Amino acid sequence: MAAREFLEDAIRQFHGQKKLIERAIAQIPDAALWTRIDPESNSIAIVMKHIAGNQRSRWTDFLTSDGEKPDRHRDSEFEMEEEMSRETLLAVWEDGWRRVFTAVEPLTAEDLDRTVAIRGEPHTVIRAINRQLTHYAYHAGQIVFLAKHFAGPAWKSLSIPKGQSEQYK
Repeated sequence: MAAREFLEDAIRQFHGQKKLIERAIAQIPDAALWTRIDPESNSIAIVMKHIAGNQRSRWTDFLTSDGEKPDRHRDSEFEMEEEMSRETLLAVWEDGWRRVFTAVEPLTAEDLDRTVAIRGEPHTVIRAINRQLTHYAYHAGQIVFLAKHFAGPAWKSLSIPKGQSEQYK
């Protein structure tokens, strides 16, 4: 029972993080996707590209191969030689999330105790899922922060708006 609940919640959390990011970037113009707030920071597009690259590596053949695929070039995920269109970025994004859900949704309670490798390190499936949930949440926060910055006063809250907490008691 607890194992099934864990899996259902993990799937719900993955969907929630995806939706949160998509609701945030829907509020900004295309140019803001590529804008860096300083030379050392990443743009929203770069963070999204990194998440998708991580997802391709981690979730492809999740139960049977190391989560760090030999053909992954992580450093290139943080480079953007030229701006791709929003549509191309979202296609890469969707492919990453498709891999997450294709890997996680069919898992069973029995699968949670299986061992998978990430960079050669053994993880239970539970630990691997939690690792990715926290990783994506970390980047979701970055993206929401940047989107809110770029949207400015036009920003529409993604949770409880300021001054409206009493309405949600």
